[in-house]
Amino acid sequence: MTTKASVDDFISQKALAVVGVSRGGQKFGNMAYRELRANGYKLYPVHPTAEKLEGDRSFSDFESLPEKVGGALIIVPPAQTEKVVREAAAAGIPRVWMQQGSESEAAIRFCQENGIAEVHGECILMFAGKSFFHKPHRWVWHLIGKAPK
Repeated sequence: MTTKASVDDFISQKALAVVGVSRGGQKFGNMAYRELRANGYKLYPVHPTAEKLEGDRSFSDFESLPEKVGGALIIVPPAQTEKVVREAAAAGIPRVWMQQGSESEAAIRFCQENGIAEVHGECILMFAGKSFFHKPHRWVWHLIGKAPK
């Protein structure tokens, strides 16, 4: 179960890798990337073949990042997430956020068994975003008891 402490720990990281930003620019990964960047996060898109995403240099894997990141935001289908968390572990990334809908039981279990702090089942923008839509949504979730405790 995701806790408020694990959410707060992840969003306090200032440098993050992001897996799931697309070339087309229309997917949720792109929207999250743009909003997090606008909120002051230092982001590194990870994509196996793209050279640039959202105007920023892209990196083919976690190993090629120019600095150590505090966490990896994963916004890919669940079938790909387990591979991504294994790669994050191999690169020494200590935290992952599996965007709501990206998580798989195998990926969650892998993180828990390998000492990787993980957040799953939550939307990153509910906590790290500042858009008009997400602030009231976060308030409602707290009100009805759906927010992590």
